[in-house]
Amino acid sequence: MKKYIKKVAAVIAVAGIALSATACSNGGKTVASYKGGKISQEQYYNEMKKSQAGQTTLANMIITHVLDQQYGKKVSDKKVNQQFNNYKKQYGSQFSAVLQQNGMTQSSFKQNLKTTLLSEAALKDIKKVSKSQEKKAWKTYQPKVTVQHILVSKKSTAEDIISQLKNGKSFSSLAKKDSLDTATKNKGGKLPAFDSTDTTLDPAFKKAAFKLKNGQVTSTPVKSQSGYHVIKMINHPAKGSFASHKSAIDDQIYKSMSQDQQTMRSVIATVLKRADVSIKDNDLENVLSSYVSNSESGSASGLGN
Repeated sequence: MKKYIKKVAAVIAVAGIALSATACSNGGKTVASYKGGKISQEQYYNEMKKSQAGQTTLANMIITHVLDQQYGKKVSDKKVNQQFNNYKKQYGSQFSAVLQQNGMTQSSFKQNLKTTLLSEAALKDIKKVSKSQEKKAWKTYQPKVTVQHILVSKKSTAEDIISQLKNGKSFSSLAKKDSLDTATKNKGGKLPAFDSTDTTLDPAFKKAAFKLKNGQVTSTPVKSQSGYHVIKMINHPAKGSFASHKSAIDDQIYKSMSQDQQTMRSVIATVLKRADVSIKDNDLENVLSSYVSNSESGSASGLGN
């Protein structure tokens, strides 16, 4: 989650800077005073717009607003809250601490989740999945499987568990006794069904699981970032037809596209052009230059179609 929060935090700069910069349009109000002088909002604004942080804040504010204007109807508060609650549940009592470590509040994190969902909606609208992409993804696609697993910290412990299973010990009882995965140990180590598009499980874990047939157990411990796993396949269905998995495959392709910076910059550039953004302050005319060409950003209204 730390990695994800840092990623989405980059989408929107510190809210305090954004709010202060916006308020500067009110003229000569005082931001701070001291013996013998003061700092006005106009002075503060003039300094902020020269800084990289100030320019980044403005760019992010523009992007956030135009994304919401064009795709807000596709991202409901219910969907945002659902994702937020999933993270909150996953990290439990550590959730607030992780947010604080990344300079975020629950409110700002929720806003970043919404911006990410808006960006994904824009991606699906602007970039269409090709037949060749689907064909390539289908070759490596695995349908949803259901497994049990036992997580331990040492390879030797995992090897001992595999030996006990071969001698007739119950997988569920060993999971309850030895597994470090507190979320599944009392369920016999059973995980929610997952397919090859899943991004929450370690790639090594998925690769090992997909090789198993129904009832089969991994013959050697599977190493992941969490430790060592012993995996048992409960249900490994046939791959079936492409048509029955097209939606999941397209989602996998879009997920991969969303992680490509060049692709997402292209998407945001299209969103900005559609919005016909006009920069009114000449000192900030290039604030969106990283998303559009120099020729397009050279004038205050150069982002129009």
